[in-house]
Amino acid sequence: MTDELLIRREGVAGIISLNRPKAIHALTLGMCEGMSEVLTRWAADPEVQVVILDHSEGRGFCSGGDINLLRQSALEDGGVAGRQFFFAEYRLNHQLFTYEKPVVAFMDGITMGGGVGISQPAKYRVATENTRFAMPETGIGLFPDVGGGWYLSRLEGRVGQFLALTGARLKGEECLWAGLASHYLPSEELAEAKRRIAAGHEIAGVLGALAVNPPEPAVAGQAAQIRKHFAFDRLEEVLASLDAEGSEWADKELASLRTKSPQACKVSLRQLAESAKLETFAQNMAMEYRMGSRVIVLPDFAEGVRAVIVDKDQAPKWNPATPEGVTDDMLDAIFAPLPENEEWTPL
Repeated sequence: MTDELLIRREGVAGIISLNRPKAIHALTLGMCEGMSEVLTRWAADPEVQVVILDHSEGRGFCSGGDINLLRQSALEDGGVAGRQFFFAEYRLNHQLFTYEKPVVAFMDGITMGGGVGISQPAKYRVATENTRFAMPETGIGLFPDVGGGWYLSRLEGRVGQFLALTGARLKGEECLWAGLASHYLPSEELAEAKRRIAAGHEIAGVLGALAVNPPEPAVAGQAAQIRKHFAFDRLEEVLASLDAEGSEWADKELASLRTKSPQACKVSLRQLAESAKLETFAQNMAMEYRMGSRVIVLPDFAEGVRAVIVDKDQAPKWNPATPEGVTDDMLDAIFAPLPENEEWTPL
């Protein structure tokens, strides 16, 4: 078992603490495989009645997946190691989604990308005043994977499309408003919540007793504009709608979207439209694995990670450079089935 996870038992709880504080607990292949291994073991252990997911220290729950590994794989081995990571990560996402015992995820601090993938499947998703939730993948030429298609496509008022395209960050109270968190607790109450849950107290009762009324969610004031401008499944229509309004908010969102990968934005919109039609989470993860396998070896991913994470010049050269340059044929190729022996399958 990797030292990037802290695994322990307290009372009736099995506790998994992410332990890469310098990387804001970004997930590695070893962490994904380690979590799957211990979850499998606890599923068969009658003494474990609840699973708690949290982080050891630092300013975030989980900042995402190991993006540098994915980029290195794209540049050096044709995406082989990247696909291996996705395969294991998506199995973990599905395992949590279908887990028969209750899971409580404490989304205290930064919760992005891969952190969303391991917290959203939990029955109880606890936000705090420190929570900063986002799926910022279009800024690096990727898409909101790890089940993002499933969760975002099912949010009310086209909030999911807004989050997928812009990568906007939500605070804890905004996560509660959107349905991405089930409870809002002050961070100083988290230790007590975990203590009571491990002692065998009823989970919903514990979280309800320690919850507080959150601040007003700022995003609620933008709900009508989000519903109006992000109502379209074509990127060109979203951009035109924002451009036509001319308000300060619309101009800000339009400027933000024009920094994102046009290909990634179009992929994300189709992803959410397709995910909304799917009957099972496994179908969604199989689709996202096909997408991820293709997207990480396309130019925009390596270029996006270079611009945002490696060189940090924030000046990616997208290819294609415009939404009009991203054709339906390109999208069809990204979503096409893989050879049967390469398809993703759950544990």
